[in-house]
Amino acid sequence: MPLTFTLDPAVTPGLRDGILDLWTDVSNAGGAVGFVPPVTREGIRPSLVQHFAAMAKGQVRLLVGHDEEGRVAATAFLTLNTHHLMTHWLWLYTVMVHPRHQGKGYGRDLLAAAADAARGLDGIEAIRLTCRGGVGLELFYESCGYKEVGRVPGAIRVGPGDDRDDVIMLLPLN
Repeated sequence: MPLTFTLDPAVTPGLRDGILDLWTDVSNAGGAVGFVPPVTREGIRPSLVQHFAAMAKGQVRLLVGHDEEGRVAATAFLTLNTHHLMTHWLWLYTVMVHPRHQGKGYGRDLLAAAADAARGLDGIEAIRLTCRGGVGLELFYESCGYKEVGRVPGAIRVGPGDDRDDVIMLLPLN
C-alpha cells in the first residue's frame, strides 16, 4: 500500500514523536541522515527543533509520508534559499524512509512527492541535496533523476579514520 504524503502538516506532539522515532530508527539502522549510531531520540531532538524553528520562520517546508497505519514512515525537509541570487532552487534535507518500509519503492515515491512539492513553489527550478559517499546513495539518487554535480573528498567524518565524500546532487525541475 502506498504512503500518503502531506506537505506542511500541522506539527502536533504525535507528528514530532513520529519524526523522532523515524530519525532514530533510520540512524540506528545505519542511514546517512546526519548521525552515526547509536543515537537516541534525545540526541536527535535538538536537530528536529532547529528544523521546526526554521519552519516557523517560513524557511523550511516539511513533507511527511504516513503508512497505512498512520505512522510517520518518511520525511524530507525542503529548505528555501534566502540569498537573492539562489532563490530559484531549494535544498532537500533529512530524506528518510523507515527501515521497515525500505525495498518497497517508498524512497522513489518520497523523492517524486518532494519534486512535485517543489514544482508547486513559486520560482523553484531545481532541487539540490548532498549525500554521504561510500554507501551507494548517489546511485539511488541518480536512478531517480538527480545528477552528481560535485564532490568534496573526505568532508564527512563518521569515525576515526572513516572519512566519506560529500556528494552534491541536482535535480532540474523543468
